[in-house]
Amino acid sequence: MSEISKSIQIICDEKGLDASVVMEAVEQALGAAYRKDFGNRQMNIKVHFDPETGDMQMWDVKTVVEDVDEETLDQAQEEVAARREAAYAEGRELTDEEVDDLPRFNPKLELMLTEAKAVKKSAKVGDVLEIELEIPGDFGRMAAQTAKQVIIQKLREAERSSVFEDFKGQEGKIVQAVIQRRDRSGTVIVDLGKITGLLPVAEQISREFYKPGARMRFYVISVAMGSRGPEIILSRTHNDMVRVVFEQEIPEVANGEVQIKGIARDAGNRSKVAVWTEDEGIDPIGSCIGQRGSRITTIIDELGGEKIDVIQY
Repeated sequence: MSEISKSIQIICDEKGLDASVVMEAVEQALGAAYRKDFGNRQMNIKVHFDPETGDMQMWDVKTVVEDVDEETLDQAQEEVAARREAAYAEGRELTDEEVDDLPRFNPKLELMLTEAKAVKKSAKVGDVLEIELEIPGDFGRMAAQTAKQVIIQKLREAERSSVFEDFKGQEGKIVQAVIQRRDRSGTVIVDLGKITGLLPVAEQISREFYKPGARMRFYVISVAMGSRGPEIILSRTHNDMVRVVFEQEIPEVANGEVQIKGIARDAGNRSKVAVWTEDEGIDPIGSCIGQRGSRITTIIDELGGEKIDVIQY
């Protein structure tokens, strides 16, 4: 097994990727590299790459269409521009249906009949021609390097996707993490293990000191996929942080027997939680306080010493 094949197999096994997906990405990258260095933008390149030997074949794939003279195409382009301006004047975009009557030609995907017959005498409109391309010797070394780069990129994408899926399910929950540092904007960077999260200034408690290395609990506001990977926004001030801690520590709240009807929070100082139950046999306030204040003490500790008032709704 070649080095490239081993790399692909390792990635697929470790990250649960389909080998065909990785190979497709490698072939697309090779096509792009060939188009850039040895071809032109009008090539619609199809690649077959053998990871065992490093050998490859390339074709420029075109659909055969009727001949259209250049003057007719120029006139069609002018008409499209005029119709687009008219559509803009009406405050809308020009639709494809409105230009279906005009002749069009896409040199990347299409080949006119006369040129097609020069490649294959029996060509007719509607045929798909695969025109084999000559591969320079220098391209072999470039191909191996390109394949490795694509494999590395696929690995990064797989890791980002895996982390995103893991954390997407954590939205609306509380996670434990370690303070890393504070950036220039005042946002605190938090280490969540596989990835970092962001604690914006608006979500910080003014009385708290976020010391690097300190372990704290955070409410996960949102998990989104950004251009650089998953972006996880955390909070220490969100009202629902109190709600989640109540659900974790009080079984009657978790199962719905006691309902939290409202939360008023001065984060880091005091919260008031209004509770209610339709079951006359349950004391909603007592359920939250616990014997000798055991439950509410645990909640206060979870919230860093924030005082909690539990009131009847």
